[in-house]
Amino acid sequence: MGNVRHFLTIAETPAEAVVRMLDRAIALRARPQPTLLAGKTLLCLFQKSSLRTRISFEQAMRSLGGDVMSMSGPEVGIGGRESPQDIARVVSSMVDAVMARVTDHQTLEQFASVSGVPIINGLSDYAHPAQALADALTVIDEFSPGKVSGVNGRTIAFVGDGNNVARSLGAICAKLGMNFAVCSPPGYELEQDWVARTQAAAAGGKIEVLSDPVEAVLHADAIYCDTFISMGQEAERTERLAAFKKYQINSELVEQAPRHAIVLHCLPATRGVEITDDIMDGPRSRVFPQARNRLDAQMGLLAELLG
Repeated sequence: MGNVRHFLTIAETPAEAVVRMLDRAIALRARPQPTLLAGKTLLCLFQKSSLRTRISFEQAMRSLGGDVMSMSGPEVGIGGRESPQDIARVVSSMVDAVMARVTDHQTLEQFASVSGVPIINGLSDYAHPAQALADALTVIDEFSPGKVSGVNGRTIAFVGDGNNVARSLGAICAKLGMNFAVCSPPGYELEQDWVARTQAAAAGGKIEVLSDPVEAVLHADAIYCDTFISMGQEAERTERLAAFKKYQINSELVEQAPRHAIVLHCLPATRGVEITDDIMDGPRSRVFPQARNRLDAQMGLLAELLG
């Protein structure tokens, strides 16, 4: 289905399309278009539990005049009762787009290989591109309101696990000309080949892989963190907490950053573990505006793919 545009990763999405999504998010926030997607339907499939992803996609679709339905767990039976390809063939004949939040990124690729409508990644073990759009929008709001190009040259420091969120954040930094400093303990870093590919495709920004949190935040405009223990990693809890002990976002670390630096978290947060209450609720935090931006970002994404 080579003529169908999917949204599986930021890396696979052309930079100009990413910019258009963000531009449309900003425009729709200011000037709603309540009939833009009238007559179109989005299907949301959930293998993993969801709060922000479900609310933001459902509300975004409704805000643009479209219809939405959501299904989860055994009701869908992805890879169990039915193969991903068979599911995709059926549902893509009945709806206009599918957003799926899945355990294995390969499931999305299998959907996309046969789907006649756009497949949107609502989260996989490899990437979280919808979150990255909201992250970028939050940085734009802070440092260049209404102007996507104004964040060129800004620096985001991600402190924690080199995971799906980190990959998508680093990729969108590269697309927008921002610098990305990713700081992880040994054994939890982003893959070297991913770093090389992303840097090669970057629009002027640079990627740094570091192990010292203080070094990472010294020149940061935004400090970003995520949970140390993602869904499916509960058995690694003791090992992970020990490895990430020095990577908490707390007042001592934030004080090393420039005074204008803001703090971001994709949520849900384990307060007192990867981030302290005084930082999460403090004046530098943009965590809850960031969460709210999921709605605007999803409107921009859906408008670009379906409008």
